[in-house]
Amino acid sequence: MASPVSHAILAVTIGLAFPRPRPRGRYCLAAALAVLPDIDAIGFLNGVEYGSLLGHRGLTHSLAFAAVIAGILITIPAIGNPRWGPRWLTWLYLFLACASHGLLDAMTDGGMGIAFFSPFSNTRYFLPWHPIMVGPINILGAFSPWGGRIALSEFKWVIGPCAAIIIAILAIRKKSCCGNDTTKEML
Repeated sequence: MASPVSHAILAVTIGLAFPRPRPRGRYCLAAALAVLPDIDAIGFLNGVEYGSLLGHRGLTHSLAFAAVIAGILITIPAIGNPRWGPRWLTWLYLFLACASHGLLDAMTDGGMGIAFFSPFSNTRYFLPWHPIMVGPINILGAFSPWGGRIALSEFKWVIGPCAAIIIAILAIRKKSCCGNDTTKEML
């Protein structure tokens, strides 16, 4: 799996590509949604088999899960209101934030793959290109030499490119603002 940091940064990057309004709370929610699919790791503690529907990288990593979670969230008045933009656009952003988790995990070099089409199919998939080193489920593994190599891999393939995209988006927005001091509105 990719780290929670990489998942969250990708979700924020996706959010910057959406039009205004962009309330700050939307980024925090999207970052949390991008990490949410790993809640299935709790199954390891309860004896759930890795390859089962409820196992790691199963149902919670699927597109259906992302769609349902986004659908539930836009029914909450504080999220599905016009301040966040049109409901369908808010749903799309939240869906992409949650679904991006499976996409990143499908780019890792380990595990069983992602059940993108669960619950309809438990077939696991990897993307044809998987340069990201798979991370440990145990948090202590992140502080080992292996964890350091994983961090470098994620910086190269996720965090660095996301930072470049964020900088480019903000530069374009600043230029299109004709020099007005609208930096607060840009985020």
